[in-house]
Amino acid sequence: MARVTSGRMMRIGDLAARTGVSVRSLRYYEQQNLLASERSPRGQRHYSESAVDRVRLIQQLYAAGLSSKVIRELLPRVVNGRATPDLLSGLSAERDRMDEQIGDLTSARDRLDAVITNAAANWRTGRRCRGGGEDL
Repeated sequence: MARVTSGRMMRIGDLAARTGVSVRSLRYYEQQNLLASERSPRGQRHYSESAVDRVRLIQQLYAAGLSSKVIRELLPRVVNGRATPDLLSGLSAERDRMDEQIGDLTSARDRLDAVITNAAANWRTGRRCRGGGEDL
């Protein structure tokens, strides 16, 4: 079990142990303004109990493919650890953006498949590769 200092605060190593996230990642989250800590007089980071849930949420959002910038924009939309309609709207917008990227990548893959097919035919037959009006 992680050690918690007085006042229900924990040090960075304790938060890392409780969340399974590296100390380096926690520092990065702070650098990106995703996570906040209080500093002791000696400069050590101390986190409240609520940081555990916040780090887990950050991890879920990263695993869903969101960037630090998007996560930073979405986190204020979580109020008292609860989703809000504004959060759901932001998450849906990100999903729509991903769907568009998937469509673009699928089109690019299909075009690449056509190029591969033409190049394979060229390799087998020695005929010129066919392209959109141009030879390869």
